[in-house]
Amino acid sequence: MQSLGKENHSSVSEFIFLGFSSESQVRMVLFTFFLTLYFITILGNGLIITLIYLDTHLHTPMYFFLSILSLVDMSYVTTTVPQMLVNLVYPRRTISWGACAAQMFIFLILGIAECVLYAIMAYDRYMAICFPLHYTLLMSRPICIKMVTVCWLISIAGALIYTVFTMRLPYCGPHKINHFFCEVPAVLKLACADTSLNDRLDFILGFILLLIPLSFILVSYVRIFVSILSIRSPQGRVKSFSTCVSHITVVTMFYGPAMIMYMRPGSWYDPERDKKLALFYNVVSAFLNPIIYSLRNKDVKRAFLKVLGQRGTAQ
Repeated sequence: MQSLGKENHSSVSEFIFLGFSSESQVRMVLFTFFLTLYFITILGNGLIITLIYLDTHLHTPMYFFLSILSLVDMSYVTTTVPQMLVNLVYPRRTISWGACAAQMFIFLILGIAECVLYAIMAYDRYMAICFPLHYTLLMSRPICIKMVTVCWLISIAGALIYTVFTMRLPYCGPHKINHFFCEVPAVLKLACADTSLNDRLDFILGFILLLIPLSFILVSYVRIFVSILSIRSPQGRVKSFSTCVSHITVVTMFYGPAMIMYMRPGSWYDPERDKKLALFYNVVSAFLNPIIYSLRNKDVKRAFLKVLGQRGTAQ
């Protein structure tokens, strides 16, 4: 990718992040807040992965996908938050052209993977609730692994297209990114060329990578709700419904801001709003996922207490 920049005669070898605030006191408050949020996010998602690995009762398709989601969330926040924390305390908030391209590429891979994973998890819930007798056959281990493999292939392909079409443009100044990381819309604003092709491409990719998975999720849950309403037992309806509500909550938190960011026209660009939206679908959703999706789940709580009990016995 570095050669791409040279072929386009880009005179910018590094970018400067403007971040959130120029006041030192505000930056220190933000540093403390985001550092705490980051550690809790890593701890929460790491705990989910550990519990799923240790407890054989959680070796099911649902928890397999959940462990992949937790791994993606940990990597997702690690791609952006440590850089942001350094920039809050270090006066020279720069990033090289190559590092910016790499950060953008990795961030997009993980973001797209999260989109596709939500659709896969919705399909898993649909199979579990609507076809319980055939669930183990339809969602066998090899099928689950194939789904995750396809998810990563789609993510890499989508991220590569986004990154190449963004970083191939000439960047000859200014070189100040009004953001806390190298996100596509913020970087495109610095290009010394017409970005109308990028706007159209971003909309098409947004439709494929955001709207299609979201539509798949909505169709799956409409069918799930129809199936839940046919359950005669009120307790069975409540149990099935509660499982779905947590997924819908997470999906809404992630997809809403992401669609606003990547499917709106370039003329609607608002740096301050975009920074808040990026925080929401990058940092806040990764922080809340373990709480909403897992730590309120009875099976996960039981696994956690079981692990604590085994440690207590060992001591």
